[in-house]
Amino acid sequence: MAAITAALVKDLREKSGAGMMDCKKALAETEGDIESAIDWLRKKGLAAAAKKAGRVAAEGLVGVAVAGTSAAVVEVNSETDFVARNEIFQGYVAKVAELALKANGSVDALAATPYGEGRNVQEQLTFMVGTIGENMHLRRAASLKVNSGVVAAYVHAQVAPGLGKIGVLVALESTGKTAPLEALGKQIAMHVAAANPLFLDVASVDADALARERDVLSEQARASGKPEEIIEKMVDGRIRKYYEEAVLLEQIFVIDGETKIAKAIANAEKDIGAPVKLTGFVRMCLGEGIEKEESDFAAEVAAAVKGA
Repeated sequence: MAAITAALVKDLREKSGAGMMDCKKALAETEGDIESAIDWLRKKGLAAAAKKAGRVAAEGLVGVAVAGTSAAVVEVNSETDFVARNEIFQGYVAKVAELALKANGSVDALAATPYGEGRNVQEQLTFMVGTIGENMHLRRAASLKVNSGVVAAYVHAQVAPGLGKIGVLVALESTGKTAPLEALGKQIAMHVAAANPLFLDVASVDADALARERDVLSEQARASGKPEEIIEKMVDGRIRKYYEEAVLLEQIFVIDGETKIAKAIANAEKDIGAPVKLTGFVRMCLGEGIEKEESDFAAEVAAAVKGA
């Protein structure tokens, strides 16, 4: 058996585009034979994955799964929307969402979860990169659970059951009737998808974010030239407006356009038959925060014509 040297690993990496650890394993499995190692990597779907890893993947799907009093949401990215319409990719995202129910929101734990066919979740995705031919990335995972009540889910721009562009989870703690509680949770989840709140309640507003907001509002108010005591009142009023925009329980319910979410929950308690507490929410929008490469199609065509 040939010695697995650093030079041999480097050679295999350059020829296959696979990662260093995968190359070392491939060489060990094939007794140091480069060509056999390349075949081994190709069979595992690893040979092309590394070369594709640098490409921006901002498309894909958000998937949700609900099981009893818990639910999970995941985001899996691809390079193009075309792949998001692929049934194999959709099946993968749906299964990963179900597996995320036991990962407690940890992407690392989810990636290491057994998927099937002798692979874990990340290895299956790497295999798909090699077979489908696009960079793909398991980006995020989150989960919510209640002791008693429901975790309602909503998927916006749904392309298949539980799969779409925006996934929302809303956790409602209650010992009341399940059906009206689920209906309320679904409506609030739809509201979250539309209104995109940043915080659950006033107490959970980030102190630094609030301080920055107050500082900006104070400077804006001082520009009016009014006395400090008037400025303070102006800022307090604008902070209340900030809460109404950023805090879920303070937002106006999009369902009726006039009732605050907190009040809507209180109003629903009569039909539900017990107190209801909104304990958490998750909103996951596909590709948010990913810098997409801007391309000028006309310029690309012109460049192609000049180079022809």
